[in-house]
This record gives sequence, C-alpha cells and structure tokens, in this order.
Amino acid sequence: MRILAIETSCDETAAAVVDNGVHIVSSTVATSKTMHETYGGIVPEVAARMQLEYALPVITEALRPLGSGSMQELILRHIDAIAITVGPGLIGSLLIGVETAKTLALVTHKPIIPVNHVLAHMYANFISGKPDAETSAAIRFPAVSLVVSGGHTELYRMESERNLTWLGGTLDDAAGECFDKTARLLGFGHGGGLAIQDAAATHSGGISQFTNILPRPMLGKDHLYDFSFSGLKTAILREVTKLKDTNGFNTRSIAELSYEVQETITDVLVKKTLRAAETFGARSVLLSGGVSANMRLREKIKSRLKTLDHPPSVHVPRIELCTDNAAYIGAYAYFRGATQDWKTINAFPDLSVEVSS
Repeated sequence: MRILAIETSCDETAAAVVDNGVHIVSSTVATSKTMHETYGGIVPEVAARMQLEYALPVITEALRPLGSGSMQELILRHIDAIAITVGPGLIGSLLIGVETAKTLALVTHKPIIPVNHVLAHMYANFISGKPDAETSAAIRFPAVSLVVSGGHTELYRMESERNLTWLGGTLDDAAGECFDKTARLLGFGHGGGLAIQDAAATHSGGISQFTNILPRPMLGKDHLYDFSFSGLKTAILREVTKLKDTNGFNTRSIAELSYEVQETITDVLVKKTLRAAETFGARSVLLSGGVSANMRLREKIKSRLKTLDHPPSVHVPRIELCTDNAAYIGAYAYFRGATQDWKTINAFPDLSVEVSS
C-alpha cells in the first residue's frame, strides 16, 4: 500500500510517499525555523503563511520520484491513500495541511486517513528502508513506547501495531521544552537540546558544582508514569541567576550545568520507561520524538535495560526521523490508521493523546 502523507502541525511543511508503512519512497521537509528565530520563537501566524506557500511545492517534490505528470495524475496512478495530520498542533498550520489533503482527496477520489501526530511519532520505529511490511516483526509485543518532544512526554503500552494504551505523560512542561528553555538561559539561543548535548560533551563528567542540586521530578510511585519539568526549569533559572550574580557564569559552569541538566532529564525519562517495561513485561522498548535524538538518552536507556532479567530490544528512529516529518505519518496511517469521509475531517489543535484502543 502506497500512502502520500502530509504533516503541518507546527512550523514544518512536510510530505512523504511511504510503501507498506516501512519504506520511504520520498520525504521532503520545508521549515521556516530561520524566520522564527528572528522573532525569538515560533509565531503561529507566520508559520501558517509560510505553510500556505510551501504546501504544494513540497507535495510536488515528494511525488517527483513517481514519474512525470501533474499532481493529480501522479496521485491517481501511484497513490492508494492520503494521510494527513489533524492534531494536536497549531490550528492555523493544521488547517493548511488538512484543507490541502481534503482537496486532493476530493479531486482524486482517494481515501483519506486522519492522523494524530504525537501517536504517529512512535511509528518512525517501524520504518526500515526495506520495501515490505515484514520489518515490523522486529518489534516484539508487548512493547513500551516513550514519545518525548518539545510539547509532549508520553508513555504508552503497545499490545500490537494497532492496540495502544496511554500510561501517563506531561502534567506541565515537556522534556523538550525544558531543554529548549535551558539552552536560552545558557546563551545558546534556539540551539535547544543539541546545544545542551554539545556543551555537556565538553564536561568530563562525574562530580560538578551542580551534582545533587537539580531535582529529579516525580520519580516516586505516587506519579508512576507522569512527567513534570516545570520545577526543574525553575531550579535551572535559580542556578543561572546565582552564577551571574557571583561572576561565575563562564564556559566551565555552562558545560557543567549542561551536563547536569542532560543527566537529570534523561534519568527521569529512563527510570519511568524502565518501570513500565518491568511492570508490563515489555519485549521491546521504543523511543521517538525530537528528544529521542539525544545521544545520552539513547546510551543510558540501552545500558539500563540490559540490567533487567529479560532485557527488551530497544528501537530508536534514525536521527532524521525523530523530528517532525511526514514519513512517520505515513507509517502510522498504514499500521493504525482508518479511512474517513473527507467531508468529516477537521483540524483538532487539542487532539487528545490519551488513547486506549
């Protein structure tokens, strides 16, 4: 089954053609990140205007490997279904993608599949590059899936490719947001988690002036699978303020604080994921979302899972599949999606991620 997938939940405009949920025929992403940096962050109206400009060229580029002809002709000849992100996300951005997909479905009479983009992140793990659907067999069930990004930190139990149960998630700030805000406090601008990772790598590790100072929030059993990073953000701000007030804010302290922040966030993510894996007897653990690109998180979860009596296999997407793209939208549509009448499809900026089915 060949799916044309479209993703416009935030500031990226993405389209991909995916075969059988596992093989990427093409994937194109256009971003307005540079423009947003001028404003100090994502401006929803600007994102939507840029997506209005990018949508058709991005889809055209994604269809290019299928041959020559108009967009309508290529979809008619080569595409079996259209998948579209309907939420959660920025309402203006979502509407650009949704209305584009609905128009394509109308003129080509192709079935359309609405997709929850947070749930779809985990299906990046099903993409292997091989043009067949057997690759998903490498993921054994039951599985535990951690989706960790700028806006979401969610844990799921997977009984099969289709059967998901939400275990817990973000109560306030997500892990990715904490990385982003810390990067700004430390002077890295919009470098986000990658800037923190690079700065942390310049610290030798071990004891620093911040060891045991930053809190590991909600590790107790009263909050089994929930996450909260707002308190950590406050603690980081307090330490940065102290350093600046005492002229201690320098390259060394920035590296040490980056290291401790990364250790703190990854400790929380790993401990709760391991708790779920042990509780449910997971045979596989899946990481996904932008923060899953963090090398320390990958290293830590793999090493800690090996300590279990029956270590599950660990699955992490290729780096380019961690951040927003349309390829995992197509994978989700194949494995878990359901077609819907295009006339009934709408954008849902607050679409729930708390599923049980």
